[in-house]
Amino acid sequence: MKIKKDKICFLRSHVAGVAFSEACEVIGEMRVGDKVRLVREDENRYDPNAVAIFYGDTHIGYVPRTVNEQLAMFMDFGYEHCFTARIQAIDLTAYPEKQLHFIVYLQRNK
Repeated sequence: MKIKKDKICFLRSHVAGVAFSEACEVIGEMRVGDKVRLVREDENRYDPNAVAIFYGDTHIGYVPRTVNEQLAMFMDFGYEHCFTARIQAIDLTAYPEKQLHFIVYLQRNK
């Protein structure tokens, strides 16, 4: 029996740069499983592979530079529609850089 999956886990990580973003304005509204939006920032002067993370219209941080290279490459090649991202964990007692965790799924092309 062959099991078909609609999506696979591509990446799991904490949200980087939370302390320098607007995350504090919306973190109380966020719930595990909420969708977040990934936005490629190829003009970012600090990281040429920068991928910003947004909760609605609020910038909450970045995909950490230690794990963003492949995701940035796929987005640069026009495959951003193949990825979805969601909040995986929220820990308000943790250090700000470790409070939010997200997961990125690679969607099956239909």
